[in-house]
Amino acid sequence: MVTKHEQIIRHIISLDVGNKISVRQIAKDLEVSDGTAYRAIKEAENQGLVSTIERVGTVRIEVKEKEQFKHLTFAEVINVVEGQVLGGKNGLHKTLNKFVIGAMQLEAMMRYTEADSLLIVGNRIKAHELALKAGAAVLITGGFDTTEHIKKLADEKNLPIISTTYDTFTVAEMINRAIYDQLIKKEIVFVSDIYTPYDEVHHLYNTDKVADWYKLNELTTHTRYPVIDDRGRVTGMVTSKDVVNRQDSELIEKVMTKNPHAVQAKTSLAYIAHLMVWEGIEVVPVVNPSNELEGLVSRQDVLKALNEVQRQPQVGETIHDVISRNLQAMNNTETEFETEVTPQMTNQLGTLSNGVLTTLVSEASARLLLHLKKGKMVVESLNVYFIEPVQMDSKLTIKPELLDAGRLYAKINVDVFNGKKLVGKGMLMAQLMDR
Repeated sequence: MVTKHEQIIRHIISLDVGNKISVRQIAKDLEVSDGTAYRAIKEAENQGLVSTIERVGTVRIEVKEKEQFKHLTFAEVINVVEGQVLGGKNGLHKTLNKFVIGAMQLEAMMRYTEADSLLIVGNRIKAHELALKAGAAVLITGGFDTTEHIKKLADEKNLPIISTTYDTFTVAEMINRAIYDQLIKKEIVFVSDIYTPYDEVHHLYNTDKVADWYKLNELTTHTRYPVIDDRGRVTGMVTSKDVVNRQDSELIEKVMTKNPHAVQAKTSLAYIAHLMVWEGIEVVPVVNPSNELEGLVSRQDVLKALNEVQRQPQVGETIHDVISRNLQAMNNTETEFETEVTPQMTNQLGTLSNGVLTTLVSEASARLLLHLKKGKMVVESLNVYFIEPVQMDSKLTIKPELLDAGRLYAKINVDVFNGKKLVGKGMLMAQLMDR
């Protein structure tokens, strides 16, 4: 049975790109409460179906394919630069392919201005007009307005003309930063990237019996199944341990593990990996905000994704990526490492920051465990401290040492040297994931 939440999402998907969406209108059209409509619209925003713009409202936007993730819609640009729309509101859903800074003569400027681009310029009315006629949107910096003629032209061509109080080069930097942030976000793997969807998942109902578990086990050879009620909501998990020595006639809801751990599609790979290790879980149900079953993610799915992530080149680098890249193995081994303290790795006093020391300790430990074929780790506890400050441009040697290890845990001591002088230490306890 389709829930009201799903009905609203499907309704939003059916709307034309550019349509305005409101809680009140959705509630009226689909005969649902304002609260239900609000939650569904927020979910649609998370899925990239709509975008909310100040002083404009919520509009249906293009769903960008994964390979287009480094592009922004004009609606997103407005939020980035804290702008206001002067005209062309019906074009806010369109995707920005490139932006041009209008700091040159008109003729030269127009050589770079093309359809679906964004011209960033000050109060140069003629430039506004030429850009719109060329099929480009306009972002006016410095808080300036434009003429009614230009606003009308923007409405006719469905091309946004936006105003912001920031200067031209600050705006360009802000948009670049937004694009770069999207690159980094895209590299983060989510459960939605790896899970098995609902139509491929075998499950049982509360009202099924233990005999039904055995039938499903014979059909699939799996031993773990999510349990749902008549509304599709996850109420439990049932495994071979739960049904052993039970009567075939007993209800599943009497033997299942109730209130199991569940995650949503936007949960990160790192979180689900930590959850599985910490709780000793093999499979986790994937649910929507209403706790309805959407799929299943297994330990094998997570391990495969972790291995794949390691092989992928970074496009948008975080500070963690920079630190990891600069950490080089010494003597072609993975037991000692060296790095140089760059300006990015320092605090406001110009010395190595606590956060960077923590990253160096955990990264060196992870590499050591992989080298010793102990598998991937999830940090359980980590203590680091400086023996003395470390200045910029110092060359550090990091020496991790495995003190103790079992099948599921490892204890590692890490010494950090500046030349021959010990300047920092770390003690790490980690749980291990099976390879």
